[in-house]
Amino acid sequence: MQKRKSKVVIVNDKMQKDYRYALAEQPAKNFDQRFKPELTPKEMLKFGIFGGKYMTDCRKEFPADWFKEAKLCSEKHDPKLNYFGVNASQPLSEWRKRGWIYPEDPRGWFQWYCRYYQGRRIREEDDWQIKRWLAIKRHIAQIKKNCRPQDKSCRPRQRQAVLHWAYDSRRI
Repeated sequence: MQKRKSKVVIVNDKMQKDYRYALAEQPAKNFDQRFKPELTPKEMLKFGIFGGKYMTDCRKEFPADWFKEAKLCSEKHDPKLNYFGVNASQPLSEWRKRGWIYPEDPRGWFQWYCRYYQGRRIREEDDWQIKRWLAIKRHIAQIKKNCRPQDKSCRPRQRQAVLHWAYDSRRI
C-alpha cells in the first residue's frame, strides 16, 4: 500500500512569513481520542468569535467556505460580532506573557485548532493544546451550576469564552 504524500502549506500573512507545515491527516479526521470539539472552525467563525478580528489576514490558508458566513471585521475587534455580543478575549500580549503562544501558531489556540482540523500534527504542541482545551470544562461546570439551562443571558462572557474553545455554549 502506498503512503499518501503530505500536502505542504506555505503561510505568508501578517504574523508568519514563509512558515511551512505538512498536512499529515485528512481534514477533520483522526483526532486525538481525548479531543472532541463540538464545533468546527467554520461554525465558530459563523457564530462569531474573537470580535471578528482573528482571521482577517489569513484566509488563503484555509478553505474559502469557512469564510462565506464568517463574522469578521478587518478594522478592529468588535465584540458585537461575537455570538453573545460581549468581549471575552484577552489581548495577544497577555497570551504571550503567560506562555500560551508557540512559534508555530503565533495567534494561539484557535489557529492551532484550525491547522489541526485541516490535518497538521505536531505531537508536543497538539498534546499541550488538547490539555488546555480539556481544562476549559471547568468553565462549563460553572455555567451549568450557576445558570438555568440555555439561559443565554446568564454568564455571557464565560459562555463566549467557552465558544472560543469549540464547546457549544449555546446549548448549555
